[in-house]
Amino acid sequence: MFKNQLFVNNLMGENCYVLSDSTREAVIIDCGCFSKDDFQPIAQYISSEQLKPVHLLCTHFHFDHIVGNQYAAEAYGILPEGSSLEEEIYNNVPLQIQYFLGTNDIEFRKLPLSRQLEHDNEVMFGNHVLRVIHTPGHSKGGLCFYCKEENMLWSGDTLFQGSIGRTDLWGGDFKQLTDNIRTRLWALPDNTKVFPGHGPSTTIGYEKAYNPYISRD
Repeated sequence: MFKNQLFVNNLMGENCYVLSDSTREAVIIDCGCFSKDDFQPIAQYISSEQLKPVHLLCTHFHFDHIVGNQYAAEAYGILPEGSSLEEEIYNNVPLQIQYFLGTNDIEFRKLPLSRQLEHDNEVMFGNHVLRVIHTPGHSKGGLCFYCKEENMLWSGDTLFQGSIGRTDLWGGDFKQLTDNIRTRLWALPDNTKVFPGHGPSTTIGYEKAYNPYISRD
């Protein structure tokens, strides 16, 4: 049985997902816990389900999506995987924290990437495969993860219910983002379930029809 467990983290309302199947191998996507205490619900779930995390995936490297990677690394001996195009914003995470929160009190430890992910790479765990879809525009190395078997997409801050990721931050580009959504995400089946980095889930078909930020010309 495939499970997609949501955990909402930090002041930014960031969505972290733990994916697993009958083999009990698991994937953590966007671990945005601000503290070890914040990480405990995730750790407790993984323990109660007797899961073995084998991948720590990053849709992008804005601080609210990655500050908890250090806790997952300590707990499970896994390192983050993401795009090498995110190196600039990965290096300025302390600046991001100061800019958005006005504090330097959030612990952050930059970890090396165990794998640099590129468009159309595959991430395998258990009996499942996630296809990497590069969708720059919110940030240069923004990634989505698509599971064809389950008809699910984890979209990070690329696509939200009725919205898209902001493009006024480091490496943002509105035209690039909307073009990538139209060419790469709209190519997925309309009934694909979308699990974004913030807010509620949606579907590709719903966003094609109603998302006001994407031209339907």
